[in-house]
Amino acid sequence: MSTAKSSSKKRKRSVSPESLLFRLSTSIPAQVGPLLVTYPALKAPSSTVFKCYARKKMKTKSQENDTEDPKSQELLAVGETDSVEFVTNDSESRKVAGLGCHYLVAAHNRRTGSLSILPMPKSPHVLTRTVKALKSIPPAAAPSKTQFHEARAALGETFGTKKAKAAIKAQERNVVDVGAMEGVMGYVMDSIDKGAGGLMSTEEAKDAADQNRLIPPFNATTMDPSDVYPLHDIVSEAEWKALSVTAFDDANDDKERIALLPFRYSKWLTSHLSNISQEAGKSKKKRMKILLYISAMLGFRQALLRKDFDKDYLYEKFSGVPSIVLDSLVSRFTEVSRGSTKHQATSATKTLILTNIFALCLKLDKFASDTDLLAHDLSMKVSEVNQLFKSLGCKIVTLGERERTRLGIPDSSASTKRAVLNAPVVFPKPRLRRKT
Repeated sequence: MSTAKSSSKKRKRSVSPESLLFRLSTSIPAQVGPLLVTYPALKAPSSTVFKCYARKKMKTKSQENDTEDPKSQELLAVGETDSVEFVTNDSESRKVAGLGCHYLVAAHNRRTGSLSILPMPKSPHVLTRTVKALKSIPPAAAPSKTQFHEARAALGETFGTKKAKAAIKAQERNVVDVGAMEGVMGYVMDSIDKGAGGLMSTEEAKDAADQNRLIPPFNATTMDPSDVYPLHDIVSEAEWKALSVTAFDDANDDKERIALLPFRYSKWLTSHLSNISQEAGKSKKKRMKILLYISAMLGFRQALLRKDFDKDYLYEKFSGVPSIVLDSLVSRFTEVSRGSTKHQATSATKTLILTNIFALCLKLDKFASDTDLLAHDLSMKVSEVNQLFKSLGCKIVTLGERERTRLGIPDSSASTKRAVLNAPVVFPKPRLRRKT
């Protein structure tokens, strides 16, 4: 086939239609102009006539003297047929407008072939319909909670699975029949009042809980931190008199003083021993005795960890400690099981000896103890040591510049948290378990 013949059979391009001109209308109509509506369910016939109404907003005091703004009016599109009425749903229309759903309306002029776009964007009116024949019928009341559960149970009994039916029956068994309880409610309330007669009040329960804390005896009303845990409630007066610190005064250096301690494997003890040995005055002897007692308690705690712990080993190990002190530690921080003569530590006594040690440490630390250092010496987690200090009523905080200056703490330890005891003492409240 020749090229000329094939080209003659090609489809000819159709004549292009008349061009359409777009332009933005600059004139704003004096009236409302066209509106956009949407029918969620039932659509009105095309012959339905709609009218537009304006609902004026309430004026504020600042607008009483101003002229009325047409934009402040809310428009309603209303139409009706023989059987149905249509009206704008305000709440739904606002939701659509809030979602940014706006349209530009254009008018096509067939004579000039132009399309004029109105400059004002419009949001559609969401219409709701009302059936005229049903307007006189009052709306049905919403079912009560009991009716809802009964209907749901009937539906589950008819169409539910075996598991669902078993759950419905179990729920019905657990329902309390209030009507059957009316005649016996008086007896129930009387028995409750009678049983509650022996219960403790809130204050009595708090006092009992405080007395059962695994901490030394305390004074909850004092305003002085030094009196919160009285010294002789931890170290009896007989033990206090038996403690002798003369050998520490006669020692030539810190090495000899450390060798005199019952327990010497502690940085906290050695650092305080060095500081106290350089002090002067009446308080030096008292602080040295407290340090010596803390060392004895730490050594006693370490001896309790032995499986073959007995009193003979204790007296042999700590021959430099007065026997009255060792007897007191054994009686307070060990228990003898029934049918046995062997002393052993329990979880309660282990906690109690630690809180007694920490209460004495607070006295030497001016009631701001370094929990990190103590946790390292005791081979414990810092969180566990902090929890024991909290049980004593301490707060774990970072000290400010003024407090560090008062305690003589260098700026290099500014970020170290310390257990601070304030008066009157406030104990932590028990944690409530979350509902699952």
